[in-house]
Amino acid sequence: MSRVRLIRALLRLSSWLPLPVAHGIGAALGSVVALLPGRPQEVARVNIKLCFPELDARARRRLYRASFRELGKQLMETGIIWYAGEPRLQRLVENPEALDTLAHRWPQGTGLLMAGPHLGNWELAGLFINSRFRMHSLYRPPRARDLEPLLVEARERTGARSFPATASGIRQLYRMLRDGELVGVLPDQTPRDSGEFAPFFGTPARTMGLLSQMAHKTGAPVLFSFMERLPRGRGFRMHVVPAPDGIDSDDPVVAATAVNAGVEACVRLAPAQYQWTYRRFRPAPPGQPNPYK
Repeated sequence: MSRVRLIRALLRLSSWLPLPVAHGIGAALGSVVALLPGRPQEVARVNIKLCFPELDARARRRLYRASFRELGKQLMETGIIWYAGEPRLQRLVENPEALDTLAHRWPQGTGLLMAGPHLGNWELAGLFINSRFRMHSLYRPPRARDLEPLLVEARERTGARSFPATASGIRQLYRMLRDGELVGVLPDQTPRDSGEFAPFFGTPARTMGLLSQMAHKTGAPVLFSFMERLPRGRGFRMHVVPAPDGIDSDDPVVAATAVNAGVEACVRLAPAQYQWTYRRFRPAPPGQPNPYK
């Protein structure tokens, strides 16, 4: 059996788990991983210390341990999110009226940009939105390229389109925005060869310009959204957060600052559920040390 078939089989099997059971197993796994030495653990400690200098050492340790429990839950709920039927997915979200909020903030005759940070379960956020609208998005192909079809299959199963983050994929999204469609962007991925340094929790982080450029060039409004994981396996709550002023500015630093302010506003609503293992502050601004070394 190939690796992809094995992973698909394991995910399908885990999709039968009740959510409280999946979250219980995941929290236990995460608690163990948090105690082990490793690069992700060290990155999470650095990020939390940089972003929450107001917390004392004990509070930072609590947030660190909670973040790994949430990572474990996210791992164990993946099969449910990717393979459960649409009726079950709908039941997982406690506030389906959040889609009404989205619709009310979407001016008629324009496209809409939905910025979804790496917070809570962003895969469920996309699939849930697709139950009423079609949200098209970019993705960064995984390093293990044989897993790419599995990722695309899961994200497109409710009718949305996923495009690789290439010039061709970006052109497709511009076309969709101009046709009045909904486009999703992950706003907190560090761009490889572009972007501006702007404060994120008070620390400079290289920030993508794509979201703001799309908003500026097409006139599409921007909303931030994420799916918060509720305690004790009770499901999820969808948040829809207005974008800060300046996110569509033609000044790249003003725009990048607004993007990070929007992400930060979301993270502060559920700080343990952010992906703190991501090296968000690499590279450092010129002349400043790499905080992860």
